[in-house]
Amino acid sequence: MPSHHQIAAAARIGMLTRERDTTSASAQALRELARALPLDAATLLTIDPLTGSHVQVASIGYTAAASQAMAGEFVATPWYRNVVRRELPPSISEDAEDTDDAGPRFRHGWFYAERVRPAGFRDGVTGALRHRGRLVGLVHLSTESADAYDTDARRLLASVMPALAALADPLAHAGDLHGLAAEDAASLVTGDGGVIDLPGRDRPRVLREADGFRALLDAFTGTGGRRLRLLWPAGGGWQRVLLHRHPAGPGLASAAVLVHETPTELPYGLSPRELDVLTRAATGQTNQAIAQALFLSPRTVHSHVEHLLRKTGCASRAQATALAVRDGLLRPDPDHLTRFVER
Repeated sequence: MPSHHQIAAAARIGMLTRERDTTSASAQALRELARALPLDAATLLTIDPLTGSHVQVASIGYTAAASQAMAGEFVATPWYRNVVRRELPPSISEDAEDTDDAGPRFRHGWFYAERVRPAGFRDGVTGALRHRGRLVGLVHLSTESADAYDTDARRLLASVMPALAALADPLAHAGDLHGLAAEDAASLVTGDGGVIDLPGRDRPRVLREADGFRALLDAFTGTGGRRLRLLWPAGGGWQRVLLHRHPAGPGLASAAVLVHETPTELPYGLSPRELDVLTRAATGQTNQAIAQALFLSPRTVHSHVEHLLRKTGCASRAQATALAVRDGLLRPDPDHLTRFVER
């Protein structure tokens, strides 16, 4: 039966999932575990969504290099498969009668003999972390005391593993971090063009269907900007798109761009051509330059400007371009992004 002290520690770990700074929250979670369970070392590992390798998020007594190297070896053993398929995390001291596994006990295997015991640890417990139905990492506790992780201790660890999984999951807070609505489509795009789908969200249509959007995304990445709002055609309609710089962290070795998409109609009843004219006007181009770029006559461009002023209710060209930049009424091309990117 867990003590009042252990229950309080478990509750505090659960509350840490609300924190935006998941790296600090993960370190605090391990400190709370150290108050509730016997341990001399502990590591919390996330799974990199692109490479599948284990990356240390937080630790007590383990260097990142040692923890990640051991995880890389451990996942190739039969004991890792045992960890993944069990709800109650197994321990080194687990007796044969505690499990119906037919294989050798962990204590009798090479990994314990060559990796664990030489480090001075006599007992340890490992749990597989799942978040929203996905395997997202591992938690491992080690102690120099023998037979420290009995069934009650392992049940206590199991009770906080959902919270640890939420902290370890590198994708868990991507949408929350940028204030996205639950139904909006969003994905992360890495610097090399890899797409990471976020759990519970559709991949944006602009990443699946839109011509020319990848060139725009590459240009945004190159600006080093923080955010860009724009409109883009995809899926037979228009999409309001926000590009957010997403910070690097455990499980995401480098900064990525979060692409956030919401279906929309063109605001103010603008036509696609009027949107193109407004976008180029916002870059400071004259009617003559816009006409040359869009293969239109200057008179046609002048008519488009008059129409978009009337539709937006703006009194001047300058007021209309200010509205376009402020509200993201833009369909920019890669060469003109620097004027629109928020820094």
